[in-house]
Amino acid sequence: MPSAAGTLALNISEVPPTVTPSSSESTTTGPSTPPGPQIFAIANQKGGVGKTTTAINLATALAAVGEKVLLIDLDPQGNASTGLGVPRNERAPGAYEFILGLSPMAQCIRTSQIPGLSVMPASVSLAGAEIELIDMERREHRLFDALAADESAARAQWTTILIDCPPSLGLVTLNAFVAVDAVLVPLQAEFLALEGIGALVNTVERIKKRLNPKLHIAGVVLTMVDRRNVLSQQVEADARQHFGELVFGTTIPRNVRIAEAPSHGLPVLIYDNACAGSQAYILLASEFIRRRRNAAAAQQVPS
Repeated sequence: MPSAAGTLALNISEVPPTVTPSSSESTTTGPSTPPGPQIFAIANQKGGVGKTTTAINLATALAAVGEKVLLIDLDPQGNASTGLGVPRNERAPGAYEFILGLSPMAQCIRTSQIPGLSVMPASVSLAGAEIELIDMERREHRLFDALAADESAARAQWTTILIDCPPSLGLVTLNAFVAVDAVLVPLQAEFLALEGIGALVNTVERIKKRLNPKLHIAGVVLTMVDRRNVLSQQVEADARQHFGELVFGTTIPRNVRIAEAPSHGLPVLIYDNACAGSQAYILLASEFIRRRRNAAAAQQVPS
């Protein structure tokens, strides 16, 4: 089994000449950078679109270039926790206890095998959180309040927090949307995945108006792309036409090594750094960082 002991060396400041970055890198803007870490939800109400895989490998790539990253696993299935090697019997206290205010952040975090990357694991108890949250005060703000309570201590050590949301638009996902700065949307290159994304976009707009004014979609990541498949090409073209510059220039291909990596408790970037899937996630991280830098620079330009 591959080892995570070696240091993952990524130079994401350079993009190979065969890759053309999206023009959105110079125009995408978002809310001004808040104090403390930037927080992103990785969400899609449809399952099986590469959401957790994107969360794990984007977090790994960011940690590899020196960022301090926390991945919060809010999916009761706990696949992100599994993909980072957290045993099931070591997942409490974790995200469930944190969102319900039962344990402070420091007790809910585990270090991963990747330097600079920590995880707040999920357990099956999160499935019951949907019901428990219904009768709670500020039920939509539980995660926001929990993060704010640790503003000066544990939270201050992170530069980026990624939240892997469950494949639904329930109260747990709503809590994530209220707590974050922006949403990243993995989109599988298949027709049904494209058809269902409208509900997510509408949800983001409603939450922006009522609960979180800074919320916006930071980008759409096309996953499981097969260039040999005509339908895959058509879905990609339709997504770019509909969402324009929100769609990342980098796409994630179908790749067997990506599917194998979680069974070893490793991100694919560690499991097989040379495979096509790993290289795609390295390029995605490069584009993600450039977008953030350009958005921050745009906010500093006098109007």
